[in-house]
Amino acid sequence: MNWLIILFEPFTFDFMQQALIVALLISVSAGVLSCLLVLKGWSLMGDAVSHSVLPGIVLAYVVGLPVLFGAFVMGMVCAISTGYLTQNSRLKEDTVMGVVFSGLFALGVALFTSLETGIHLHQVLFGDMLGVSWGDIGVTAMLTVPAFLLIVIKRRDLLVFAFDPQHARVVGLNTTVLHYGLLAVLSLVIVASIKAVGIILVIAVLIAPGAISYQLSNRFEHMMWWSIVIAVVATVLGITLSYHIDSAPAPTIVVLLSVIFIVVFLFAPQRGLLRKTTAPTQ
Repeated sequence: MNWLIILFEPFTFDFMQQALIVALLISVSAGVLSCLLVLKGWSLMGDAVSHSVLPGIVLAYVVGLPVLFGAFVMGMVCAISTGYLTQNSRLKEDTVMGVVFSGLFALGVALFTSLETGIHLHQVLFGDMLGVSWGDIGVTAMLTVPAFLLIVIKRRDLLVFAFDPQHARVVGLNTTVLHYGLLAVLSLVIVASIKAVGIILVIAVLIAPGAISYQLSNRFEHMMWWSIVIAVVATVLGITLSYHIDSAPAPTIVVLLSVIFIVVFLFAPQRGLLRKTTAPTQ
């Protein structure tokens, strides 16, 4: 019994409770969204949007607007410009995304170094989960809860769109609305995650749960539940472990997600690499 008390000792502190709550809000919404990103092949899109919000944060601060608003607008600018350039050039989407997000990220770094702001670049890049306030948690909830509900409510339409946009158009779905709606939800979750995990680590939280659950299930509904469970377990264990080994919570969570991915990749019941190599031939 004593070991349980020692294990959960971190959550007797207010700042650890706040870190856990904000991390759970992010992990649940990101876990559900990651399933769609993996199925649609938008992993790089999440990376692109997360990096491109940096100049929006700086410019919003300079003109006196909420930095989260600037981040959201710049994330949508990245997504929309990527789609436009892909449709009107011979370049493939991944090439365009690489050019757009690297350019916007470099612009953000240049603005940070040339303009006087009260924002610390290290916190924007890597987050400050232990420094969140109840106000930050409220803002995170206002962004992540609607994003989660939109995905759950429209999950069937989004699933059809992710697998076959042409079929979705034939059956009467508005693929344009689904496309930009999914991008908007992606931007919302990324913006909500900036304070806690930063724009560098958020991509792992957005992709790893979906990649892991994809190895464990053949049905989208089950995949979503697996993704949520994996994200929540990694979050709770990561924050607890970070306290006991004196490490930062966000990177610890990402490391745990990476470990879980490797284990599942090797030992998943049907798709695990070692399971397939040792399966008897018929």
